[in-house]
Amino acid sequence: MAFRRNCGLELLVASLTLTFALIQLVEANSDGDALYALRQSLTDPDHVLQSWDQNLVNPCTWFHVSCNQDSRVTRVDLGNSNLSGDLAPELGKLEHLQYLELYKNNIQGTIPSELGNLKSLISLDLYNNNLTGNIPTSLGKLKSLVFLRLNDNRLTGSIPRELTKIPSLKVL
Repeated sequence: MAFRRNCGLELLVASLTLTFALIQLVEANSDGDALYALRQSLTDPDHVLQSWDQNLVNPCTWFHVSCNQDSRVTRVDLGNSNLSGDLAPELGKLEHLQYLELYKNNIQGTIPSELGNLKSLISLDLYNNNLTGNIPTSLGKLKSLVFLRLNDNRLTGSIPRELTKIPSLKVL
């Protein structure tokens, strides 16, 4: 009787462990999908994104990507990488992203409003690109944001009033 209880308990622990591992795998894969969408929207003549392989489920193994202990993407560091193209709206799905570093490239188009979904974002560095259009008001939802560097682009319009309501914002 004790053997059956222990066996049942071991089975329960094993299945819970497997369930949590699968959840982490799915979350890492959703982060990978968002980053792969960025890769698809960019031209990469120097092959800095070569390791960004959609078949590798965990994007934490990709160059220029950092993750937390739960294998969730926290940093994308692609500054000065000779990239061109547009920012993918799917970046807004990176729930744990804290640093998005895409400065000194040749990225054009508009800043996707979906970046306003990055609740953990501390630093958004898009300076020295060819971004156009308005600064999205949705960036005002980034309550953890400390650094917002958008200078040396071709942005138009005024700075959204919503940005003045971010208490942590130090550099604009």
